[in-house]
Amino acid sequence: MSAARLRPGLWGFAVGACLVAAALVALGTWQLQRRAWKHDLVARVDARIHAAAVAAPIVCPCDPYARVFADGVFAHDRETLVQAVTEAGPGFWVLTPLEGEGRTVLINRGFVPKERRDPATRAAGQVTGPVRVTGLLRLTEPGGAFLRSNDPAGGRWYSRDVAGIAAARGLPGAAPYFVDADATPNPGGLPLGGLTIVAFPDNHLVYALTWFTLAAMVLGALAYTLRDALRSRNDRST
Repeated sequence: MSAARLRPGLWGFAVGACLVAAALVALGTWQLQRRAWKHDLVARVDARIHAAAVAAPIVCPCDPYARVFADGVFAHDRETLVQAVTEAGPGFWVLTPLEGEGRTVLINRGFVPKERRDPATRAAGQVTGPVRVTGLLRLTEPGGAFLRSNDPAGGRWYSRDVAGIAAARGLPGAAPYFVDADATPNPGGLPLGGLTIVAFPDNHLVYALTWFTLAAMVLGALAYTLRDALRSRNDRST
């Protein structure tokens, strides 16, 4: 193939390679921007977790993981068990309505193992009378879990779906969030609170380096191809 016929193909390859490299660099830059955003988010959440508790809001928008408190009386007859796997093993979260101050807030009182799902097996923890609960504000988790949808009619819950639980338990006007109770011990030791895991995956630097490396490889392949074509052309012209 002559140099004249080869040149348009090389130009097309070069343009395409440059466009691909530019796209890869853009993806890497976007990941660095995401990394900066993630670090800012972590800093803000960390500040909320360690701040003094404030009264739980009546309406949202809400700040997730804000440290709040709520006063009221538990409606144990309308508690909901949500399947959970924790560092303490498999079992359930116990979500109980806290009624007071003209509103209802769902409280995730903590974890109970499967053999203690029946409230009768943990009667000491079914506290009565006015209480104050302190914990972290959490946003609702609608829908269910991976490949498992919540089944209100069957009483099977795989996520802490505030609206769904409120509807199933007859809690009109419930706050649109729930509160993860802190580690203050409950009588009898159950439910076990304070198991909230606050973790945000941060792989953005790895992804950015991957995109930048791929861009460098594309440009390296382009440079090699152009150099090889130029060498072949010079050999034919001698």
